[in-house]
Amino acid sequence: MKGRVLIIAGSDSGGGAGIQADIKAVTALNGFAMTAIAALTAQNTEGVFGIHAVPVDFVRLQMRLCLTDLGADCLKTGMLATAAMIEGVVAEIEANAAAVPLVVDPVMVAKGGDRLLAEDATTALIERLLPRATLITPNLPEAEVLSGLRIAGLDDMALVGRRLLDKGVQAVLMKGGHLPGPQATDVLVTPQGIERYESPRIATRHTHGTGCTLASAIATGIAQGLPLADAVRRARDYVLEAIRTAPGYGKGHGPLNHAHTVRSS
Repeated sequence: MKGRVLIIAGSDSGGGAGIQADIKAVTALNGFAMTAIAALTAQNTEGVFGIHAVPVDFVRLQMRLCLTDLGADCLKTGMLATAAMIEGVVAEIEANAAAVPLVVDPVMVAKGGDRLLAEDATTALIERLLPRATLITPNLPEAEVLSGLRIAGLDDMALVGRRLLDKGVQAVLMKGGHLPGPQATDVLVTPQGIERYESPRIATRHTHGTGCTLASAIATGIAQGLPLADAVRRARDYVLEAIRTAPGYGKGHGPLNHAHTVRSS
């Protein structure tokens, strides 16, 4: 086991996304997962039916106890929901993990369309959290909100990625799954240039938690000392196989097979 990853995000009672997906992904890639739960959700593959916020001070306490005892090699944020939560998380990072790499999954909307970030929290996300990020992993609708620009194709993905670098982010992984076509293309944008990752699109409804899983898999690679491009490549390969071998559970957007790296004796 190598690489300590502290995840600050919401819980998914259905087990396919959020903290549950994060823990599975980190563990499946031989890392050590710790959590600060920022919200409880009542959800399954058909949608989010309730959200119960965790007090900001208690989220900070969870973070502080992990950071000052166990330590962390990478942080990962997911659903933070409110401006107050984002401000509190940033304050705790500045106090106890300022030098630790940070992967930000800017979660705004769930797979089924339920909004997971308050409207007034977007400014806090852009101004407070993004400038601290080693990497952000927006899908295209999220990238459009963060940049204020429309994305119609691959060239736009690179352009918007560069615009997000101007907001202080060190690197951006633009996830292209929302674009039509037989290929799914993600674009990694850094100050040094761009790198494209292409793979055949898998026709399936079982994609719940892909964003959470990918970001946590990348964070694990960073925690284990992989160069960023290699961490992204390994994480994409892991997620693609998890989609391809998804168990088919649920009536809606089903979960992935996070455990495909595990071999029973």
